[in-house]
Amino acid sequence: MMTASTIAADVRAGRRTAVSVAEASLAAIAAGDAALNAFTHLDSTRALRTAAMIDAVVAAGGDPGPLAGVPFAVKNLFDLDGVTTIAGSKIEAGRPPATRDAFLVRRLLAAGAVPMGALNMDEYAYGFTTENAHYGPAHNPHDLNRMAGGSSGGSAAAVAGGLVPLSLGSDTNGSIRVPSAMCGIFGIKPTYGRLARTGSYLFAASFDHLGPFARSLEDLALAYDALQGLDPEDPAQSPAPVTMVTGLTGIEGLRIGVAGGHFARNAHPEALAAVGIFAAALGATTTVDLPLAAAGRAAAFLITMAEGGNLHLPDLISRAEDFDPATRDRFLAGTLLPAVWVQQAQRVRAAWRAQALAAFEHVDCFLTPTLPCVAPPIGQATMVVDGETLPTRPMLGVFTQPISCIGLPAMAVPLARPDGLPLSVQLVAAPWREDILFRVAGALVAAGVAGAPVVPGLVAPGPVTQS
Repeated sequence: MMTASTIAADVRAGRRTAVSVAEASLAAIAAGDAALNAFTHLDSTRALRTAAMIDAVVAAGGDPGPLAGVPFAVKNLFDLDGVTTIAGSKIEAGRPPATRDAFLVRRLLAAGAVPMGALNMDEYAYGFTTENAHYGPAHNPHDLNRMAGGSSGGSAAAVAGGLVPLSLGSDTNGSIRVPSAMCGIFGIKPTYGRLARTGSYLFAASFDHLGPFARSLEDLALAYDALQGLDPEDPAQSPAPVTMVTGLTGIEGLRIGVAGGHFARNAHPEALAAVGIFAAALGATTTVDLPLAAAGRAAAFLITMAEGGNLHLPDLISRAEDFDPATRDRFLAGTLLPAVWVQQAQRVRAAWRAQALAAFEHVDCFLTPTLPCVAPPIGQATMVVDGETLPTRPMLGVFTQPISCIGLPAMAVPLARPDGLPLSVQLVAAPWREDILFRVAGALVAAGVAGAPVVPGLVAPGPVTQS
């Protein structure tokens, strides 16, 4: 699959038709998705119809938009007109189909992109692995016996595996950055309130962010710019000014640091080494002290459990047997949390946010590992970190959860690694400074240390052992 920027340039110039691009994407999905299990719904009819409309605009001398003819797919918690929004669940599969597209889907359509369908995810976005009990696990294109990450695992696998150049996902505690890291691609969680959430199925409303995935930074910028825009129907969206990032270059004048403490432990040596490689390329020598990060992560656990449990309480009462047991039990625990615990977690969250914002008086961006390890095998229940055996699923969010908790913009950037499974570094900036993330990531790409690794040929995965 070509890059989004190449496709759009070719389609707009008439060197390639949008229909031929859509057909190539459909062929890639037919050839590769049996191994990846990334798609839960494919709409070839709509894809080809939309592509034909784009070709008609080009033939008439019009401009179909900056993403002309670019195929994309969305995590199956985004509404697609005429498709039931299942949010990774069995329960939602019985609901009526959506009657219009989600706001961000409409933004991509307005930019000329072509919708291919919906993608696999953890049930109700509550997980880091996309080991879905109803629809099966998404597989990592770099090693089909390993996790694709979650909860937006299908979104990352589809892009990394070359099925589509762009996808959309959601991020509550790391669900864009974790799968991006495992699959070796770029993914951004914008500032909380930056992108409208209308037409998406929420998990924890005070945490949920939406954002794009891409194999190249240039493609990620094109998608991010196309997604921006104010939706008056979304009360949680901020009216912050739109900041376009396509073409931004240079880090002159930026102060870049490396997070210490919580972010400098809790990880395998190779994950920490990746941060060192990026820091050396950027000349980053400042250590950012963030002592409340671990407490912020603990607060994130409690608040998301409480918000998610409250959201699903009616179905927990009437249809408990239709949940994935692991998801059900975590939601049930959330409904039983004492109010005083949740209130104290909110106080910790506020203190952690104040501390993190104060750090930006000294740096403009800081680096952390995105994940504590490479993608684990599907079904692996525990992992060893710093000599301690810990549960795999919650540990995968050890570095992403504290950042989601306080709504800071963050980007997962893959290490340019010719051999071995992908490694990733997280870039974090102050609120509304996504432009800084793109500038720093661009410098890393230009230095040759960042970039999506090549995916080997797909082969059938081995047997999956669910934990």
